[in-house]
Amino acid sequence: MTMKVRKAVFPAAGLGTRFLPATKAQPKEMLPLVDKPIIQYGVEEAMASGCDQILIITGRGKQAIEDHFDVSYELEKMLEDRGKTDLLAIVRNISDMMHVAYVRQKEALGLGHAVLMARELVGNEPFAVLLADDVIDAQVPCLKQMVDVFDKTQCSVLATQIVEGKMISSYGVLDVKPADGSFDGRLYEIKNMVEKPKPEDAPSNLAIIGRYILTPAIFDCLAETPAGAGGELQLTDGMRLLLQKEKMYAYVYEGRRHDTGDKLGFLKATVEFALKRDDLGGPFRDYLKGLKL
Repeated sequence: MTMKVRKAVFPAAGLGTRFLPATKAQPKEMLPLVDKPIIQYGVEEAMASGCDQILIITGRGKQAIEDHFDVSYELEKMLEDRGKTDLLAIVRNISDMMHVAYVRQKEALGLGHAVLMARELVGNEPFAVLLADDVIDAQVPCLKQMVDVFDKTQCSVLATQIVEGKMISSYGVLDVKPADGSFDGRLYEIKNMVEKPKPEDAPSNLAIIGRYILTPAIFDCLAETPAGAGGELQLTDGMRLLLQKEKMYAYVYEGRRHDTGDKLGFLKATVEFALKRDDLGGPFRDYLKGLKL
């Protein structure tokens, strides 16, 4: 039977220390990119890619995420009474998106541990993992591109992009060989992966980006993987073990990635998304042109 990707996991238990003090009392995933929380961009991408179940791994202080995707009766009643039907539709669309479930991660023990927390709700089927910090602007959603690859290969698929120079040492890096030439040469078979290598030790310039489609075999691999530095369970270590058991592919997606977990990346994304808006783009562009830089 052909496996289908129906569930998407969002690890969201991190503390967001790079954005303090803004994240002292609110989750970093709820920081607004123009007028929409960062995590909502990822949820909408998952929905547009065929996922109908969202699993969010939360922790202490993340209640705002649950509230955001829940029904807000008081707000809806107020908007309805005041005849603000456009805003009412926006608010209702958020809570009506799809089924959302939450798992509490009591300690932030690494990305691999967060994924392992989803085991019972995911069950024995393939699933997607999306890191909300990576907001990817693409004509065809990045995850949808990867789902198309999975539908053909029935193997785990990692999103990758070319990163040149010293910045490669900030990523997990792939050792690959070309696949069968399908998908316009964007598909590679993974031979190995290295977490944050020195630039001179990097096996390629293909970095792992925050989109994954994984088979359920990853759970046994993560359960067998020892914790690394700081007691954290790294997803890369679990995937390396999975690679010994199954084929895995890397896909060079089409689209523009914004690292909103970085302050400068967040500012750049805010500007670019605002400029693309029909209601804000023109006035905002005029304002930027008028700045004496």
